[in-house]
Amino acid sequence: MNMPVVRHRPEDIDFAGNNFPGWHQTPAPPSGQGYSQGQGQGQGQGQPGHGQIPTYNIPQEIQQEASAVQLSNCRGRKRALLIGINYFNTKHLLKGCINDVHNMKKFITQHFGFREQDMVILTDDQRDNPRRMPTHENIIKAMKWLVSDARMNDSFFFHYSGHGNVVASRTGDEIDGNDETICPVDFESRGQIIDDDMNAIMVRPLPRGARLTAIFDCCHSATALDLPFMYNHMGKLKNEKAISFVGKGLMAAGNKYLKGDLGGALQGLTKSLEMFATGDQKLEKSRRTKSTMGDVIMFSGCKDDQTSADTKTEDLAFTGAMSHALVSSMNSNPHQTY
Repeated sequence: MNMPVVRHRPEDIDFAGNNFPGWHQTPAPPSGQGYSQGQGQGQGQGQPGHGQIPTYNIPQEIQQEASAVQLSNCRGRKRALLIGINYFNTKHLLKGCINDVHNMKKFITQHFGFREQDMVILTDDQRDNPRRMPTHENIIKAMKWLVSDARMNDSFFFHYSGHGNVVASRTGDEIDGNDETICPVDFESRGQIIDDDMNAIMVRPLPRGARLTAIFDCCHSATALDLPFMYNHMGKLKNEKAISFVGKGLMAAGNKYLKGDLGGALQGLTKSLEMFATGDQKLEKSRRTKSTMGDVIMFSGCKDDQTSADTKTEDLAFTGAMSHALVSSMNSNPHQTY
């Protein structure tokens, strides 16, 4: 989808007119659900620790940097922003995104102490309430609301289910040359929301010890928040280096050559050489400029070069494949290893 991208400065965003909820008294944590919060190998009572960060040829300085974050015990105030967009009556129709929001709302309410009065829910079936439609403007304002006045041990939850996209980076700060985006319901006229802005609005303002848990069930979403560190599916810290991206780029260029796409192969080769020359500097700059003192965890539906999909559950209801898999796995095995 080749649609416009609109940039934002966090300081220019004003959500005062959207009637988003203010802070409420912190509820007691849920009991008897099999989930534990704020427990770990601690730095003191009630303060969780990282435990043992797995290692496999990870430079010590990277491990130390990744371990420097003060974890939240998640016993402070809570807020949630849930966004689901089915793109009704458009060629971009999806079928499971609003169901994802309902399922995720039920999940975090029952198991993690979130309350509806502390949530903003943006879905495109709320046409009678314009301030709760997932428009570009409403999403940006809700993102800023989510983490506003954040304090240590507060817990914020963000869930997005809808279309994702990639666009050419205008700032040259992405190792693969692309920015990842999400697509509001009005993205064709108002523009997509870029990963750089989502990082600036929701990640960088967080104070030490505030938790943001983010879930992006959309295409091209692995680096949707531009977080500085990435873990693989086994929970191991990945040692991101330019050479790994170069290898993937050369393989893609070779496949294009074999298919007779000489222009695409040459373009891929040129891009890979550029990655090799400047990639490590870009990764280091990203760690310096896009990090936060907060405690941020993000789950994505796929890699940056992959797509996500709708699926059907056992009761034949449409849902996002990633959202359904996450909730199902957490319900079947509450005591996850990481």
